[in-house]
Amino acid sequence: MARHALVRPRGRRPLLVAAALCAVLLLGAAAWFAAKGDATDRAGTGGATPDARGSDAAPTGRLAGWPLFVERTGPAVDHLRGLEAAGRTGEAAAIRRIAEQPTATWFADEASGYADRARRLVREAGAAGQVPVLSVYYLPQRDCSGHSAGGARDAAAYRRWVGALAAALAGHRAIVVLEPDAVAHAIDGCLPAAAAAERYRLLGAAVDAFRTVPGVRVYLDAGNPTWVDAGRMAPALRAAGIDRAHGFALNVANFESTPDNIAYGTALSGLLGGAHFVVDTSRNGNGPAQMGAGDRHWCNPPGRALGTPPTVETGHPLVDAYLWIKRPGESDGACTAGSPPAGRWFPRYALELAGHPG
Repeated sequence: MARHALVRPRGRRPLLVAAALCAVLLLGAAAWFAAKGDATDRAGTGGATPDARGSDAAPTGRLAGWPLFVERTGPAVDHLRGLEAAGRTGEAAAIRRIAEQPTATWFADEASGYADRARRLVREAGAAGQVPVLSVYYLPQRDCSGHSAGGARDAAAYRRWVGALAAALAGHRAIVVLEPDAVAHAIDGCLPAAAAAERYRLLGAAVDAFRTVPGVRVYLDAGNPTWVDAGRMAPALRAAGIDRAHGFALNVANFESTPDNIAYGTALSGLLGGAHFVVDTSRNGNGPAQMGAGDRHWCNPPGRALGTPPTVETGHPLVDAYLWIKRPGESDGACTAGSPPAGRWFPRYALELAGHPG
């Protein structure tokens, strides 16, 4: 099981409520989506019946018809432009495989303007007719055993933070991947019992906050196939509010193969009344690195490759999307010679993931 990085989540074992939105804002948002023909907010993952806001999507997936947002800025884009300007066409072609794909935007701190950043993101994506993916990663004591430690100072601070972030999305479509590693760490004994119980309450509050916003789809992180078995993961996800979410997310910042994730996700779905899920395929093109290799298994492991490009057309009735949640080319941590801290752009590794021999 690989750990993750951020700034990306980590795991000790290999692999990260809102204040109510004002009525006027929500009514305006709902009207906006009605005008767009997207007034249906899918049912949660209990799997049986749709909620009062609309019916479930067709079996092709709850995100069918949602074009994913491709950012025009960021380290991959900047690197690509530099390579093109220098005439390094082979390397540019490799980095283009990353820069021109939709990737998640991470929200992992409360630096001034974080809500404004989210607001700009959804507005830019909406203007392009696309839908952004946000990875929300700010729980207290996040990554309680790894390089991306931190998060909100307490429960109250987290609730305020989530509330402001959810409010910033009003009037727009967005996909939210909620707190990578959080549930798996709680199961895995990374936190004392009282802190784990509080974590489940905070995750449920976050699900409710984002679920309140029409047009937002929220997926609660469920680790990866080799971390926690489905029989233990399912009740923990229920405690964290999965029945009110739109599904769960697998393989965030990990390398487990897509077939293995589908098998695990299908088993977990069966325990959760037919819950849908999304899979992070950003770096799983060659599957996981060698087990038992310590940091080399999860932290910038050699020989990995980009996986299936992001898409909502998965061909599987339970898989709503393949997403690049971990931004390929960003480091897992300063764990190997020459590798930068977690979350920093790592040109050499980006080229390797994209298949460039140099």
